[in-house]
This record gives sequence, C-alpha cells and structure tokens, in this order.
Amino acid sequence: MPDFIEGNPVLIVIDIMGSGDPKDKETGGIPYMGGQEQLIDRTIPVIEAAKANQVPIVYIIEVHRPDHIDFGRELDGSEDVHDIEGRPATRVHPRLPYRDGDYLIPKRRYSAFFGTDLEILLKGLKADTLILCGELTDVCVHYTFVDAHQHNYYTRVIEDCVGGSTREAHEASLNAMEYLQTGARCTHSQAIQAFNALTRKTA
Repeated sequence: MPDFIEGNPVLIVIDIMGSGDPKDKETGGIPYMGGQEQLIDRTIPVIEAAKANQVPIVYIIEVHRPDHIDFGRELDGSEDVHDIEGRPATRVHPRLPYRDGDYLIPKRRYSAFFGTDLEILLKGLKADTLILCGELTDVCVHYTFVDAHQHNYYTRVIEDCVGGSTREAHEASLNAMEYLQTGARCTHSQAIQAFNALTRKTA
C-alpha cells in the first residue's frame, strides 16, 4: 500500500463557505447533517499545519451566475437555487485562514475538476497526493475524489473535516472512497502529523 503522502501533497479545501453571519445562511434546499462549526474547528489546524510545512492549499468554491444558466441538471434533484455570485455566503468561510494570494478555484459543477483550471494548477504544483476536506462528503467531496483518482492522483479524505447531506450518506461516501484507494480515510490529527513529518520536494 502506498504511503499516506506520496511525492508532493496538496491540500484541497472544498466548499467550506458562508458569510459567518447566521442571517445570511443559504441552504438552497440542500440537506446537511450539521456540525459545520466543529468541522471548521478541526480544519483550521490542518490548514495551519499545511502552511507551516509549505504544503500548497487550494480553496474550492461553488458559484453560479445570477441568471442560473450554468446550473444544468443540478436542480433536478433535491437542491434548489444556491451559491449565486455576489451573495454574502458565496465565498470561503471567513473563519478559515484564506488570504489574498492563496489559490482559489471557482467551480460550476460538483467536481472541482469539471470545467475548471484545477488540473493545470496541480501540474504546476507538481502534485502527487491530494488531501481533501470540505462539504458535502457525498456530493462535491466524493465527486472530486473520484475525478482525482481517475487522474491518477493518490487521494486522501480527512473524515472528520468533511460533512455530508446525512450521516448515512456521509459514511457511505467515505466507504466508497476507501474502496477506490485503500488507506484513503484519515483523521485531522493524522493529516497534521503527516504534514509535520514532511520534507517537501523542491525539484
């Protein structure tokens, strides 16, 4: 089985979004198992450990145009209109240590690879291992994991830094990701330990 980190790692933070103001909370009809604040509490030290050890961090946000032209079939299921450009909640959550100059990839569909320049960025970063956290486990995280797997990246998911539509869907998706790559699931403590033990390649 491969090591937890093979070659150069990149931390991918998927759709941890919001304005920080409960009055601006947008659900778009999307069910959520809850616990975003606790998820953020665990994600912040992971990001800080990545920064301290020169691991690149890529933030992903889902955004849609105000005329809804880019939703496609996304509204055919449980979800209603959500994540419209310019709204206060459609940005990286302010509790996360995102700063100007950090890598930010907007996406129009669930996978962070679909129709974005993520693959170009990862090639520039010489990425080998992608470590995922964010929301929703069973939607955007899962589909991004699958595409990363199909692009031949070693891919990991921090299971206590992701949240799903329901607890059952969350667990099922984590199991499905583990099925694709044995050892894919880890905790935030394991990810921090791996980052702190890392000597990043510079070549």
